[in-house]
Amino acid sequence: MAARLLANLLVLGSGVVARSFVQAYRQALANASKSGVAQEAAQNIRRATKIMAEPEARQVLGVTEHSSWEEILKRYDNLFERNMKSGSFYLQSKVHRAKECLEAAYKKNAQ
Repeated sequence: MAARLLANLLVLGSGVVARSFVQAYRQALANASKSGVAQEAAQNIRRATKIMAEPEARQVLGVTEHSSWEEILKRYDNLFERNMKSGSFYLQSKVHRAKECLEAAYKKNAQ
């Protein structure tokens, strides 16, 4: 009789504890969404993955500050095709981001 009572107490107690953890987790998510912490963190991650500095972009493509836009496009096409055939997707995206960065810089300088 005591063992049965103890087993019931353990089952009910663990159920209460599990429900309280779930409720606390939901409340933490609600608080994070109200304060904007979750959205801000997601935006920071997106910004960090897309922004590349101009010197880094030039280094990735192997061009100098005095290179013409045609030379940059030639290097971009060459590196992009090489990585498409036998390289990695990561390097291919780095090359693409470098071209986007330099394109923005050239458009800015043209205006």
